[in-house]
Parts: sequence; structure tokens; C-alpha cells
Amino acid sequence: MKAPDDQDSVLARYMEGPALLERALAGIQDTDLDAPPSQGGWTIRQIAHHIVDGDDLWKTCVKVALGNEQAEFSLEWYWTHPQEVWAKSWAYVNRSLDVSLALLQANRNHIHRLLGQVPDGWHRSVKFRKSNGETERLPVGAVVEMQAYHVEHHVKQIRAIRSEIGGV
Repeated sequence: MKAPDDQDSVLARYMEGPALLERALAGIQDTDLDAPPSQGGWTIRQIAHHIVDGDDLWKTCVKVALGNEQAEFSLEWYWTHPQEVWAKSWAYVNRSLDVSLALLQANRNHIHRLLGQVPDGWHRSVKFRKSNGETERLPVGAVVEMQAYHVEHHVKQIRAIRSEIGGV
């Protein structure tokens, strides 16, 4: 895997993620945050916490790659349980969003500034152990792009749920 060539564009999308999520949540009532979608799946509150917690996990991968390219990064401990178990273990249904949204913004600012200080940080990589046990080199730029997309993807889900429940 290689880092995307359009670093500035990807970084802009990455940095826009917290504002994109906040706009998707603007004016929402607590009852709408917890309304289950008609097709099943997570509530808006659960999706928002999933975005932030995932971003927090992948931030560690970026920091490992920037600090020790010889290291291996794995989420094996995370993949041992389905997403629903983590959502329950990490109390997605009970947590307020304010602290999570602040964490997302802080993590994004931290990584952005760190990338500005580490020469060639965008292309540094770490050996990543995939869920099937295989490893591949995973560059920082690819992780940043993945996390930019992750927010965009789930914001579309949030907007669809809001539209469905009439909370837009």
C-alpha cells in the first residue's frame, strides 16, 4: 500500500472531519440521537462514538509509524470481538457526545501538527498485521485517508437516519 499523492487534499478532508460530524449532529434532540433506524443498525449516538473511538485507535498506528517504522501495529485485541461488543463495553448508548467530539478534534489537530514536524511523515509506514494474520506496510498517508473517509461515510449514515426519523 502507498500513501496517496494528494497529501494536501487528503489532509484537508481529514481536518474537516470533526466539523463535518458536528454539522451532521447540529440541532439534534437526544431522542433522535437514540432512535433506532428502521432498517436496523446503530443509532446516531452509537455511530458518532464509533467514529471517534476508531479515530483514537488509528491515531496510535500513525504515531507508531512516525516513531518506529520497524515496529508492528495490530488491532488483533480489537478484532477478537464484534463491533457490538465494543459498543456495549465502551457504553456508546450512555455517553454524551461533547467529550467525544472534543477528542476527535484534539486528535486530528495533534496528528496534523505532528505531520508538519516530522520530515517525510506522510510516507513513513509501519508493519500492520491484518485480521487474517498477514502483514503489509501501512503508510501514514493511507491511514489518514482511511480516517477521512470513515467520517464521511458515517456522516452519510447519520444524515440518512435523521432524514428517516424527521430530525433534519
